[in-house]
Amino acid sequence: MVFTEQGKPHVLLVFIYMWLWWSTCNHVKASNNMLKPGDSLNSTGELCSEHNKYCIYFDNLGYLKISTQDDWIVWVANRNQSFPNDSAVLSLDHFGVLKIESKDLKPIILFSSPHPINNTMATLLDTGNFVLQQIQPNGTQSVLLWQSFDYPSDNLIPGMKLGFDHKRGLNWSLVSWLSQAVLDPGPFRLEWEPKRRELVIKQRGQVCWSSGELRDNGFMHNTHYTIVSNENESSFTMTTSNEEHTVWTLLSTGQLINRNEDDNVARADMCYGYNTNAGCQKWEKIPTCRNPGDIFEDKVGYPNPNITIEETNSSYGVSDCKAICWRNCSCVGFTQYHDDGTGCTFFLNSLKGTTIASEGNQFYMLIKTNHHKRKKKWTWIIIAIVTATLIICISILYRVLMKRKSVLEENKRKKMGIEKQDLATCCESPSSNNLDVDLKEEHDLKVFSYASIMEATNGFSSENMLGEGGFGQVYKGILSTGQEVAVKKLSKTSGQGLVEFKNELTLISKLQHTNLVQLLGHCIHQQERILIYEYMPNKSLDFFLFDSTQRKLLDWNKRFSIIEGIAQGLLYLHKYSRLKIIHRDLKASNILLDENMNPKISDFGIARMFTTQDSESNTKRIIGTYGYMSPEYAMEGVFSTKSDVYSFGVLLFEIVSGKRNNSFYTEERPLNLVGHAWELWKEGEVLKLVDPALNDSFLEDEVLRCVHAGLLSVEENADDRPSISNIISMLTNKSKVTYSPKKPAYYLRTKVLLEEETSTKEFGLESMFENSISYACSI
Repeated sequence: MVFTEQGKPHVLLVFIYMWLWWSTCNHVKASNNMLKPGDSLNSTGELCSEHNKYCIYFDNLGYLKISTQDDWIVWVANRNQSFPNDSAVLSLDHFGVLKIESKDLKPIILFSSPHPINNTMATLLDTGNFVLQQIQPNGTQSVLLWQSFDYPSDNLIPGMKLGFDHKRGLNWSLVSWLSQAVLDPGPFRLEWEPKRRELVIKQRGQVCWSSGELRDNGFMHNTHYTIVSNENESSFTMTTSNEEHTVWTLLSTGQLINRNEDDNVARADMCYGYNTNAGCQKWEKIPTCRNPGDIFEDKVGYPNPNITIEETNSSYGVSDCKAICWRNCSCVGFTQYHDDGTGCTFFLNSLKGTTIASEGNQFYMLIKTNHHKRKKKWTWIIIAIVTATLIICISILYRVLMKRKSVLEENKRKKMGIEKQDLATCCESPSSNNLDVDLKEEHDLKVFSYASIMEATNGFSSENMLGEGGFGQVYKGILSTGQEVAVKKLSKTSGQGLVEFKNELTLISKLQHTNLVQLLGHCIHQQERILIYEYMPNKSLDFFLFDSTQRKLLDWNKRFSIIEGIAQGLLYLHKYSRLKIIHRDLKASNILLDENMNPKISDFGIARMFTTQDSESNTKRIIGTYGYMSPEYAMEGVFSTKSDVYSFGVLLFEIVSGKRNNSFYTEERPLNLVGHAWELWKEGEVLKLVDPALNDSFLEDEVLRCVHAGLLSVEENADDRPSISNIISMLTNKSKVTYSPKKPAYYLRTKVLLEEETSTKEFGLESMFENSISYACSI
């Protein structure tokens, strides 16, 4: 102790002594490699593995990271949400809960259990894996509860896997940062494709690069790996075991680099859709203004500021800006709008006046190739003449058909006294400002806050996406109550969907039946329109029915039970609901399956409702799926409950046979599944229609009743088809069917129907063809 002349300790020396004592204690704690119950790690400390190969800590932005001795970041725990650096804490409590928290934000739970777990310990291993284990009382064994390797970020290190854990439902993949400075998930994802045994890089869900088929225990870019394929998992694992750190990093530009070798594993940033070199995949039609060899080059200088247009969307990274500029024929270059590397500023038409210099602003310039072949003048003349002639012929034909159709519809209205219009054409598209008010006044549905939906879907993260289509995307979500839901989000750029959105709310809010999907509520936030459904863990019927492996899980009893459930759902729609409902798009992908494989009819976006006195109606806007549409609806726009009966008949044949309706078509024998069933019926060989995967384990009488009912359902004349209540009686053997079916509609598949039959199409005055999305195909 140091004293002053008066005998009192010097204040400065006391302060220095206390600081040295504190730093020494803190150093001891930071050198530890584990957290025990009650321990925590704050922003001033760190945990390092036993031999100091890896350390875990909070950076100055509040992200929890694991890095190597060389400060290579290999894992980030909270890339979607940073915490205030001065209050961020990683803690392990006495109940086995591992979480990141701060005083102002909601915590991120890394692991928790419904029941308290004792004797837990979180350890950073020398492999770079941060694991949570339960230590057994004897101290010799441990149970793995959670590990960071199950949740990769944008880096792959030895021992970390890419692929799928079938038992736990995990998807191991790398997702790039949005930009070099923004950790949010970016557009690129590195995945393992087990069927083709190859690594792929996807940009916004589209494959743009693949490694090609890899062999077991192989060698790729100076890196050893192993491949596992069994009932438990399908995975690719890096196994390099040298002393130096090996890290693969997926950059925000799409490059996959090997940091240890200073090498490019993949250059997805050089995949423009037209080239197939170095693993690039052709994935889009090249705009007419672009040619093979056109590329973007990184430049430095001073672009002309008078020829720019700004796109400030902060969710865009450099690859998004490149893709937008590539598709815009007026765009000749771009740069990032924000300092953090997000947003876009596009250069249009010309870069004259731009100075390339050794310093200045970084930007990207489109460099056109000088080596593409010149087209001969007469070739372009012929193309122009043929195109003009074709347009004229199509225009004349279209006007003739529309005039004829208009006359037929007018006669039909006069004859039947039908003056109503289709809901999809009579309703003006409401603005997003008054849509929410209308829905609140009309329907007693729960309105979810946008914040709760963002939390449930983890900010609509790509990891939560179940599927997407013309309507938009479908995400899996977990509400604050723990309930799993399916969140259907209307795309802002969709050409359709607003009318279908209100239509589906209008209809399904009035329906309550065990064989109809339950709508839990909706959310409208600015331009966002969102539907929230009950979550169906077994996806849709087509996922099982048309897959060579999954169909084996559908034995005959399950299939017959699914048939009965669909029929009961249709009976409720047609007869027992408050309003008579015609679905208009009944197909296998619109039948969801719950945890007990019970069927639920979904997707009422294009359905129609009637009063109980109505029997049929017609429309100029024909929406449905080729192969499922009844002839009177496809040809004349006339629809009724018998239109759904026709679709149900086609669905019957698919469930019995395990094949799609269009699967029998060949040039020599142009039969669809309906025609094939009719041929077998005439020959007395109906049982040949049964799916071979059933291995003769079916009831012959039930199969015969299903096929008989199916053939009656697809008859050409709607009046000859039975009602859905009569079909249920046939299937349950409550009524004996004495009359034979007639030759069905669409017996032969014509050239008009050679379009893709698994997507919903629309044609009419509004548009010739328009895609539609079914939420059922994704869940």
